[in-house]
Amino acid sequence: MADAELTTCGPEHSEVRRTPIPVQARGRHLVVDIHCHLSTPAADDLVRARHPRPPPGVFAQTSAATREVGRLQMERVGGQLAGITQRLADMDRLGVDLQVISPPPTQYFYYADADVGLAAARAINERIAETVAAHPDRLAGLGSVPLQAPELAVAELRRAVGDLGLRGVEICTNVNGRDLADPALRPVFAAAEELGVVIFIHPLGFAHERFAEHYFSNVLGNPLESALAVGHLIFGGVLETYPGLKVCVAHGGGYLPAYFGRMDHAARARPDCREHIRHPPTHYLRKLWFDTLVHDKTQLAALIASHGADKLCLGSDYPFDMGEDDPVGFHAHLADGVRAKIVGMNVMELLGLEVARR
Repeated sequence: MADAELTTCGPEHSEVRRTPIPVQARGRHLVVDIHCHLSTPAADDLVRARHPRPPPGVFAQTSAATREVGRLQMERVGGQLAGITQRLADMDRLGVDLQVISPPPTQYFYYADADVGLAAARAINERIAETVAAHPDRLAGLGSVPLQAPELAVAELRRAVGDLGLRGVEICTNVNGRDLADPALRPVFAAAEELGVVIFIHPLGFAHERFAEHYFSNVLGNPLESALAVGHLIFGGVLETYPGLKVCVAHGGGYLPAYFGRMDHAARARPDCREHIRHPPTHYLRKLWFDTLVHDKTQLAALIASHGADKLCLGSDYPFDMGEDDPVGFHAHLADGVRAKIVGMNVMELLGLEVARR
């Protein structure tokens, strides 16, 4: 593919900035990685000044061995997580043309006071926007909003999209224990639908003593948290109320895409499972996008078979150890047309971008 530019498409009412971004496909297909993290140290500093220690959560309920491995990992990848130089070199090495950068889940800061959470989100969004502006041919951005204060979150979402040019936001699977179907959060989803931007759902582990060993808070907890979040979006009526909402779920969507039949059966068998929805749960499930970070090609094949290739997006979880070390190679066995969609073109559609040849 020759040099190209990205231009926006989508609803006329969308406030997504329509700025062409030059991009070059370095291989046969354009490769866009939707699941990459960039940290903002200044946001950590803002929150620590008011909250020196975060409340007990996932990391307080993990084993000493897990915490030590996590500490060593952060020493190893800290420069990649916060920096750009090594990131760009890694992208060249891996064959990734464009990264969609978003904050690491440790920077949600929902536990912070509302004003501090807003200040941290603004710092994150400005840092991501500045980084994208410095490398428009290699990066696109998803920001953050303080979901503990939905009115502030809506205002910051509009600023991040309208003023900073971000393509959407990343959110957690719950807000301080509140599920995503909580009525207080509806204005955020309404604004995202109105703006035509993406909500990328990424979990922050599962806090329970039974998940303390073997990194189960992440290994088993992350897909479980995603399944719970998606379940609440479906059964709680969020996707019914906002049918145009663009949602992408990390880690292959969690467990639900592999066990969706039980949801439809429940909706047929029990009135309490269909009080907020008019269609079978899988009707809403198939409106979602998922990344392909499932670590096994047979599971990727099953995801394609059950969900289809049109709403799957390459994701690597760069630069963490639970990510995919060879994201392009992981998809190399797919048929050419399917591969082109999953490794790049689906992400372009989801973000409201299109390739315009020069």
